[in-house]
Parts: sequence; structure tokens; C-alpha cells
Amino acid sequence: MDYLVTVVSDRIKAEEAYTALEKGGVPTSQISILGRGYKTADEFGLIDPAEQAKKRAALMAIWLVPFGFAGGYMFDLITGVNSFDWAGEPWNHVLGGLAGAVGGAMGSVFVGGGVGLSAGSGDALPYRNRLNAGKYLVVVEGATSLKNKATSILRPLNPENIQGYTDSSV
Repeated sequence: MDYLVTVVSDRIKAEEAYTALEKGGVPTSQISILGRGYKTADEFGLIDPAEQAKKRAALMAIWLVPFGFAGGYMFDLITGVNSFDWAGEPWNHVLGGLAGAVGGAMGSVFVGGGVGLSAGSGDALPYRNRLNAGKYLVVVEGATSLKNKATSILRPLNPENIQGYTDSSV
């Protein structure tokens, strides 16, 4: 499935683009307008980068927290540092393991969440930012030939941005 995403500055231009596509023979079932008064980014299916970052952080925590616990426990056992001297012999190692688990949790939040927020969103974040700025997206989904036809119809309207995508997972 191919997508053509066109960014226009206001509602009137979005409706003008929709009408031009309709007159050009593009089926209305394959045209979507995103923006105020139309579909939202979530309704259309643009991924939310914050949600993806939370998922990635949770996934990393599954293995980082136990690894951190084991690393903290072993470090305390091998070095004999007694970071928690008041806890006594066996509990000192356990508390070292818990400190390692906290470090693993922090790593999953900072690396999994932070990197996921900045890199895991692809082009969805810039499109969401444009929608938040009051702009509109006109999206045509269909075969490559339909995307090419829509491109030739929309170019004369001078949109702010026009970009095609191919979804290989379909």
C-alpha cells in the first residue's frame, strides 16, 4: 500500500485539494483529511511517539532490571565493598542487587524512552507537530499508480510539502 501525504496551510486549501482529487478521478474512499474538524492523527493511525517510547522502555526494563540486580549483587559479593554495612552479610549483597536493579530501570527509561521518543517515531512526529500547529494533511492511500496520479493533481496547488511512502508490511 502506498501513501501520499500532502501538507497544506489551512482548511480551505485542504478542501480545495480534496475537491481536485475527487474531480481528478481519485476515489473518495481513499482520500483522508487530517486536522481540526476532520480526522485526528490517532484516528488515522499515525503512531504516537510518546506511546512508542513507553513501550520500548517497558520492553527494555524486562531484561535490564534483572540484569542490573544480578550485576549489583555480584559486584557487591565479589568486591566486598559493604556499601550498606548496617545491613549485615547476606542483606548487603541483596541491597547492592536492588541498587543495580534501580540502575537498570533508569537505563530502560533514559535509553528506551528517550531514544524511542527521538528516533522511534519516523515521520509521524513532524506530521503531528504540523497538525498541532493548525495545518492540515491530505492523505491518499492506494497503489503506486494512484499515488502518482494524485501527485500530478496536487502539485499545481503548491502545497507546503508533499511526500510519498510505501508500506511494505501490507
